Amino acid sequence: MNILETHNLTKRFGGLVAVNNVSMHVQEGDVVGLIGPNGAGKTTLINAISGLNPPTSGKVIMFGRDTTGKAPEKMCRLGLSRTFQIPRPFPKMSALESVMTAAIFGNRPGKVQDPVALSREMLAFVEFPLPESTISEQLNTVQLKRLDLARALASHPKLLFLDELASGLSEGELNDLMKIIRKISRKGISILMIEHIMQLIMQVCNRLVCIQFGTKIAEGTTEEVANDPVVAKAYLGSSGE
Repeated sequence: MNILETHNLTKRFGGLVAVNNVSMHVQEGDVVGLIGPNGAGKTTLINAISGLNPPTSGKVIMFGRDTTGKAPEKMCRLGLSRTFQIPRPFPKMSALESVMTAAIFGNRPGKVQDPVALSREMLAFVEFPLPESTISEQLNTVQLKRLDLARALASHPKLLFLDELASGLSEGELNDLMKIIRKISRKGISILMIEHIMQLIMQVCNRLVCIQFGTKIAEGTTEEVANDPVVAKAYLGSSGE
């Protein structure tokens, strides 16, 4: 069953067409990689889907309903959550308080009985490496990404968008992240992830979507798309021959 569908989704900024008639889908249980060169429109696409920057035209069907242009907070309570390429912390809050904010306001009223316990569970789930009392402005980028992920999970998503979560990680940190993504998938959460690190893409994704200049150029299984000569030329700088 498709948990997400886009139909001819387009996002324009004045005369610039950043996303051009993109139709794609995510099935329940999928881990889908959204790939393409820098500036291809990947983040703009997920911003349009999630309501952060509503699409100019086209349609978003999520969880079986038309969610085109719905506000991000409404999308979150429907079951969509996300991380950001550049984490957006609450700088004066502790790690625990940051996750509690998502636990309280990212769920329907009354769903979370103990936001402190849930927040501690999410910090442990993402293997947050510092005490829960650590103030967010003291964290480095890698630690902020773990915190961002814990916040995203605290809203009980059915669909999770990950925007370049692996950038800047060491080899060991990358391996740890792959384990966490697999754990998230085993919880029944579908994932759409923007990523440039092919090692991660090839090992955790079952399907890929590739866009270039805002236009989808391939969609299919990981092997099919990774071996597509059009994708190789666009994404890897090779003719694939």
